[in-house]
Amino acid sequence: MRLLRGFWKILVGVKDALVLIFMLLFFGGLYALMSVTPKPVTAGSGALVIDLDGRLVEQPAQPGTLDALTGGGPESREYRLRDVIRALHAAAKDSSVKAVVLDLNNFSGGGQATLAAAAKALDKVRAANKPVLAYATGYSDDSYQLAAHASEVWVDPFGAVLLTGPGGSNLYYKGLLDKIGVETKVYRVGEFKSAVEPYTRTDQSPEARAANQALVDALWATWQADVIRARPRARLAAYIAAPEQAIASAGGDIATAALKAGLVDKVGDSVAFGKRVAQLAGDADDREAGDYKAIPLDSWLAANPEASSGQIGVLTIAGEIVDGEAAPGRAGGDTIAKLLLDELAKDRIKALVVRVDSPGGSVTASERIREAIMEAKRKKLPVVVSMGTYAASGGYWVSTPADVIFAEPATVTGSIGVFGLLPNFSGTLAKVGLTSDGVKTTPLSGEPDLMRGTSPEFDRLMQAGIDNIYRRFTGLVAQSRKLPVARVNEIGQGRVWAGSTALGLRLVDKTGGLEDAIAEAARRAKVAPEDARPLFIERNASFLSWLLAGMVQGEEAAEPRDVYTRVARAPERQMLRAFHDLKAMAEGPVIQVRCLECPLGDAPSPRTRSGFVELLLARLGF
Repeated sequence: MRLLRGFWKILVGVKDALVLIFMLLFFGGLYALMSVTPKPVTAGSGALVIDLDGRLVEQPAQPGTLDALTGGGPESREYRLRDVIRALHAAAKDSSVKAVVLDLNNFSGGGQATLAAAAKALDKVRAANKPVLAYATGYSDDSYQLAAHASEVWVDPFGAVLLTGPGGSNLYYKGLLDKIGVETKVYRVGEFKSAVEPYTRTDQSPEARAANQALVDALWATWQADVIRARPRARLAAYIAAPEQAIASAGGDIATAALKAGLVDKVGDSVAFGKRVAQLAGDADDREAGDYKAIPLDSWLAANPEASSGQIGVLTIAGEIVDGEAAPGRAGGDTIAKLLLDELAKDRIKALVVRVDSPGGSVTASERIREAIMEAKRKKLPVVVSMGTYAASGGYWVSTPADVIFAEPATVTGSIGVFGLLPNFSGTLAKVGLTSDGVKTTPLSGEPDLMRGTSPEFDRLMQAGIDNIYRRFTGLVAQSRKLPVARVNEIGQGRVWAGSTALGLRLVDKTGGLEDAIAEAARRAKVAPEDARPLFIERNASFLSWLLAGMVQGEEAAEPRDVYTRVARAPERQMLRAFHDLKAMAEGPVIQVRCLECPLGDAPSPRTRSGFVELLLARLGF
């Protein structure tokens, strides 16, 4: 029997080894296929189709293994801004691209500064005398900000252009917390650190209202100015002020109202739009009504991989700043610091551009990143910061080493303040008949005591810590911006500013995007303009991460295409975002440098099947 058992174990071992070898061969072969660069798009191939079926972001979130198993990960597909810009810049010069199609039917938005950067790339295509055609059933603020830069804007006969502007209501939790007996202990510096007000008030404070109104007014003015520059003949102001009058004058036809106001150029369905594109780019080989020769964005990106071998290092800090390691989409302090320090050790870059698109987060992680950037300065490298949609609080903290700071007019920045939150559940426990008691050896034993409430000694310690961090923050800003500390305190105190206003306050030096920052860094490093190419300091995507992304990134449930349903769903997303912020506050560090006016993410959306096959085909050039 022992002989038989031993023989059986040998057979099982051989079987397991064969299975393992087969799996290694399979995935190795698949990886080899993925490593083969598809043939570049040939001349006469048609229109480049920018089908933004999701969000436009600085850095897409990378799903983990658990996301692949549970269907988690990003709520909708995320398109990297620099990929879209790179494709548009190439389209402007490539004779095989006859036109650019901007499909915004399922576009779910992006940050205002992010969209402005993409819009500038669309302008370059038009400057090259190439047509840009935009189509959607309905346009809201985000989608119209892009569409306005097209040479032809189409809307479906059943569609509309509904422009609402930034603003709206926020949730305040004080009343709910009172009902369940939770007291929130707040530690903060600054009149405008309104991140904590939902936990301590039932409405906005006058200071927060004034600051928030000034912010949205500045952002809205920037949005309107951008659209008016792109479409000077559009009667934008009148349409925004009295849309019901514009609709009435068009006989109740909402799409026609947008046409008469000059917001769109054509009213037609997708078939009519496709026929128009076919006139410019050519008919598809297997022609159906409305088909045209198309170059999908995914196929173009797969066939034209990004070159990253320049002398100007570009370090991206995107998403919430967190302690430790983090995948793309969140800024892990240790992850980003290690990436930069490893690159600096190679001595191959001559200047550093730090691209910031973050609302902040952990103080310690922000300082970890700042210290790594300071190492670049110790090596005498010019450091230039390029701010995206958000560079507030911790996002501004990591920007302080910069020699020069670029921001977009719609960048949300500042928020120079610190806060801490701790709950006290003694009231909640009392409601159900529970109490707590214990002993101490020092005034800080068992602190923070969330069951009975924090002690006065602990409160004084926490507030002293907050005050010290705020002094450190304002000191860094004063040194970086060459401003008196008293002046930094005036414009600090947690207040959030639009980039256009921050320029006048000397919180930023110039307006411009990433390309402008790279050019400035090259100039300071005495690198010739023709050699001013970026080297992106980031982790190379592994085969496993690509595989997981394909498993997670499915076909989301289709976004409603009529603009009214999208606007009506805004409160639902707002509620989900509020819960998301609550979760982030609860799970994050007690002391934070974070801008709560800058949302961390979007409301979840349902998913259907996996997009793995679609991604594989796109990668192979099909």
